[in-house]
Amino acid sequence: MTVLRNIGLLATCRPAGGQGELHLISEAAVAWENETIRWVGPESELPAEFVDDASMDAGGRLVVPGLVDCHTHLAFGGWRADEFEQRLQGVGYLDIARAGGGIMSTVRATRAATEAELLAKASSALEGMRRLGVTTVECKSGYGLDLETELRLLRVYQALAASQPTRIVPTFLGAHVVPAEHRADRSAYLRLLLDEMIPAVATAGLARCCDVFVEDTAFSVDEARQIFLAGKAAGLAPKLHADQLSAGGGAELAAEVEALSADHLECASDAGIAAMAMAGVVAVSLPLATLYLHQKPMPARKFIEASVPVAVATDFNPGSAPSWDLPLAMMLACHLQRMTPAEVLKGATTIAAKAVGLQGEAGEVSVGCRADLAVIDSPDVNHWLYHFRPNACVLTVAAGQVCWQAAPS
Repeated sequence: MTVLRNIGLLATCRPAGGQGELHLISEAAVAWENETIRWVGPESELPAEFVDDASMDAGGRLVVPGLVDCHTHLAFGGWRADEFEQRLQGVGYLDIARAGGGIMSTVRATRAATEAELLAKASSALEGMRRLGVTTVECKSGYGLDLETELRLLRVYQALAASQPTRIVPTFLGAHVVPAEHRADRSAYLRLLLDEMIPAVATAGLARCCDVFVEDTAFSVDEARQIFLAGKAAGLAPKLHADQLSAGGGAELAAEVEALSADHLECASDAGIAAMAMAGVVAVSLPLATLYLHQKPMPARKFIEASVPVAVATDFNPGSAPSWDLPLAMMLACHLQRMTPAEVLKGATTIAAKAVGLQGEAGEVSVGCRADLAVIDSPDVNHWLYHFRPNACVLTVAAGQVCWQAAPS
């Protein structure tokens, strides 16, 4: 048994309550056995059975649940720094894609990368995330766009899940865009997705979710509906990129297929927001992509006021969000979307866990949950996200084990 003592302020982030309800406990302690939390509460009420157990000292700091990054494209080949410069010079995202850049540029680099190379690169990124207090990461494929490479990416995630402490949620995103070799006959690629790729992924048990990029330049609502129906029949929960560059009915489709989440949503319609609220779909905000693409931010306040829970994630990828810094995304959600720090923290913990089908298992400090914790060098949540630093996390616990600890100052 291990006890984390001397917690100045503990944000338990239980699912109950509104977007900004963190269920705070002052002068708290948390006890866990192996991977599982056994007790949470004021340290003055710590049961006698835990008093003599091994303990760690939080130093009077803020403690939050291990953060949940519920939207990443973790494994990919190459980078796209040249496109960063192009966008700064006024070249549009779609213009870059039409010229052979964008997602297809990364597809070419990923197809050329070995499984070992992809594994090493993704493992390094996960280590960087753990240093920031992130303990659960959703990881999409989508840079293969053929059966062999898509399976290679998902095998990388399977290997990562078995070899390091971050909890991995693998998502199949074969429907990212139509690859170049199928553009003259996109129906052939749709058949490949439906008849070969989804069955192969499901049979091998390589993914929990199925994602589709619903956009004019990617997949239509009708095509996405077919993919989701096939995915659900194979046991893959729907998630989707929706209404990022235009209002294309993605939010409405998310509600129709009862998706775990709809992500991006900068251009979502009022009808789509209302439909998501009725269906209980999580809206995932990706402010790093908004920043890099110079877009108008997702209207988070409209979603919250419509009773749609809003998660916050990085969208880590080599093109539109080349950073895995979730606390940076959280700070941007405050500034760009007018979310309060409390709303943002809940969005990066228990609501993010709901967006990947793990609510009640991750993103909260509750008895029975996995012992995932981050000790933040700050007195409270407001100060943490107001006084932004390269890294305020001094200790990360994942599955009950210390996986990052800052050197003593």
